[in-house]
Amino acid sequence: MSFKKYDSALRDNTLRWIEKVGKLDLLVGIPCYNNEETISYVISQTGLGLRKYFPNLKTGIFVADGGSTDNTRENALMVEIPRGVKKNVDIYRGLPGKGTSFRAVFEAASHFGTKAVVVFDSDLRSLTPEWVKLLGEAVIKEGYEFVFPYYRRHKYDGTITNMIVYPLLRALYGKRVRQPIGGDFGISGEMAEFYISKDVWDTDVAKFGIDVWMSTIAMNEKEKIAQADLGVKIHDPKDPAADLSQMFTQVVSTLFYLMGEYRGKWMETGGSKSVPVLPGLNSSPDIPGISVNINKMEIEFVEGFKHFEAFYKAILSAKSFEGLTQAYIEKEEGNDLEVSSELWAKIIYDFAYTYHTWRRNRRRLVNIMTPLYFGRTASYIREVAAMNWEGAEKVIEEQAGIFERTKDYLRERMKNNFL
Repeated sequence: MSFKKYDSALRDNTLRWIEKVGKLDLLVGIPCYNNEETISYVISQTGLGLRKYFPNLKTGIFVADGGSTDNTRENALMVEIPRGVKKNVDIYRGLPGKGTSFRAVFEAASHFGTKAVVVFDSDLRSLTPEWVKLLGEAVIKEGYEFVFPYYRRHKYDGTITNMIVYPLLRALYGKRVRQPIGGDFGISGEMAEFYISKDVWDTDVAKFGIDVWMSTIAMNEKEKIAQADLGVKIHDPKDPAADLSQMFTQVVSTLFYLMGEYRGKWMETGGSKSVPVLPGLNSSPDIPGISVNINKMEIEFVEGFKHFEAFYKAILSAKSFEGLTQAYIEKEEGNDLEVSSELWAKIIYDFAYTYHTWRRNRRRLVNIMTPLYFGRTASYIREVAAMNWEGAEKVIEEQAGIFERTKDYLRERMKNNFL
């Protein structure tokens, strides 16, 4: 299926709403698709936050829908919000995906001439009015250009972040941003304008690649960045074995692509520095458990190894392939699967290198990684099963340190072989 390339993601209904409203100082964007159970809560909490903490500013909420087939839009339209806060619900135009939804929000912000844009995921269950305050004030009052979320999540939640995005971005660009694809951000109006000027809206950025794309650009292009402490994130849980393979491909493809764009920076960067965490919520409500299917992840790993063994042998170093083969053999002999952090970092670096020398379908290359991601995730889940949140965080931080310490391996591979 092909999609027409649109000059704008905004439909006429939204353009007429923008013209009627005139100007806004702060716009909250909510991308959504089939979120009928949570959309009303997200909108109502957002409206309360805008009214309570920004009473003297002109504010609005834009729900950018991807063509939901449930009652998401109907529920969004029915939500009552405080007087003075503007609201619009509309379907965006363009390639289906979260990124196109963001594009619509950023274009609306540009028309409004906003000082700040705040975006929230539509499946949030822990969002409070204070989230609006913390992200909005960091931009409007403190002058930050990009504000990342900082929150506690269940130790099995956010596995793509924990296993790949956080450690790799930290090692590449030297900035410790714990939730670079958390989905809830504060952005200056100028930054939103910068994003919509880029010609990426027919790529993976228009889908799940949007968060890592925005975050990578902010880390490299802007000095005034921070993290806002939002407390605990509770949202619709996703089992890595069942729900995340498509997201994995789009996020990792974007991550690897941007390594080419910022090669000059990450090749020279060593170590990492903390990014300020702005004071926020002190409450720590219980984090609901998440059900994961380790058995399915391990089956995906085993079947993937059998199917792609020749590719893995060609892509990985001899030592890494040997380690991967041993993990497969151990699992086949009835032992627990173990893909260590050290092996995993080398695997990621080998695939990153191959991505930039690959003359065939790069999406196919990233798909081949997916069974290995399942293997590493299953190993991590077994390792932290008996740990509390703090213990699991320590494991994730140790893995990130390994990515940093083995970065020279990536540099050497990339140095003389980069398209």
